[in-house]
Amino acid sequence: MREIILIHATGEDRPGITSVLTGVLAACGVDILDIGQVVIHDHLTLGMLVALPEESQAAPVLKDLLFKAHELGIALKLTPIGPAQYETWVGVQGRPRHIVTLLARRLEAAHISRLTGALARHGLNIDIINRLSGRVSLANPGEARPACVEFSVRGSTADWTAIRREFMEMSAEMGVDVALQEDNVFRRNRRLVAFDMDSTLIQVEVIDELAKRYGVGDEVSAITAGAMRGEYDFKESLRRRLALLKGLDARVLEEVAQTLPLTEGAERLIVNLKRLGFKVAIISGGFTYFGERLKELLGIDYVFANKLEVKDGKLTGRVTGPIVDGARKAELLRRLAEKEGISLQQVAAVGDGANDLPMLGIAGLGIAFHAKPKVKAGARQSISTLGLDAILFLIGFRERETLG
Repeated sequence: MREIILIHATGEDRPGITSVLTGVLAACGVDILDIGQVVIHDHLTLGMLVALPEESQAAPVLKDLLFKAHELGIALKLTPIGPAQYETWVGVQGRPRHIVTLLARRLEAAHISRLTGALARHGLNIDIINRLSGRVSLANPGEARPACVEFSVRGSTADWTAIRREFMEMSAEMGVDVALQEDNVFRRNRRLVAFDMDSTLIQVEVIDELAKRYGVGDEVSAITAGAMRGEYDFKESLRRRLALLKGLDARVLEEVAQTLPLTEGAERLIVNLKRLGFKVAIISGGFTYFGERLKELLGIDYVFANKLEVKDGKLTGRVTGPIVDGARKAELLRRLAEKEGISLQQVAAVGDGANDLPMLGIAGLGIAFHAKPKVKAGARQSISTLGLDAILFLIGFRERETLG
């Protein structure tokens, strides 16, 4: 079998190093079996796994390589790889890979230590670590930006539920978010993002805002909170809340629509999704009046919500058509994916309430956003410390690839 050598080069980075080193190898007809390079703060780490030609002797080739590295001021470590070791390396290709994404307001060594310790305990090996967030100036920090590091890990564990539970505990204790996704073709090919509206795309529950203006705020808020915790059937809770709004002047809808507070990162997220060719939808148990306003404001493609019934300029306390509850949200998401000609695995869904869980469950990327504990436990991913634009990291975009 041909001689196999692992070459590990480190030193101060500058243009041409990789070209010069591979030029030495090229002169001897060496094959490159694997190669990887990273530069951190102008310091290079380059790794190459090479196979020498069968008729070639290792000593002259490696001597030339060491001499050239010395000229370049580069440290070189050469490690022979045995046939059995090499075939073991070849044999692990195709094994499951996952992407672990760490999101924080500020990245600390304690975060990395806790996360990587969990990976090691569950037999998952880190292959690649990438920083997705931008560089931060310490002299002129300016507006605080989130930090994001992505880990590509290999291996399988007997209990994925246990590692997700550890990540949730870490998130709660350390104020970070950790996402675990299978690294497959669908993760790199999302095409549609669907949002709940109230307390997700906007910071308020619209029905509560209407109730405040009608003097029934406390009664409606109590029912809303219970519905979001999953304590009430959504349809029943909506009917009860709407009944309290019977007789409200419809002009109040416009007053509320003009003051809708967007959630942190919402506009930046949707601007970038649209720029990158994504379709964006609102699938909400709220009301179409406000969804359509956001559609105009943000350039959203689809709005599905409940339509308030109005007669003689006042709310009747009912909606027209079927109520958009959890089951209907999931059905609407399925239909939308079919309309767009994509797999549900290419869909991301975002919500905060118990009635969002059905659509979060069928989407390839289901994200509980600043959600109640029951919803976080039921969703595969969650964001609790950052704004909506952190979703760009979960989809796999680097900060330098986005606007704003």
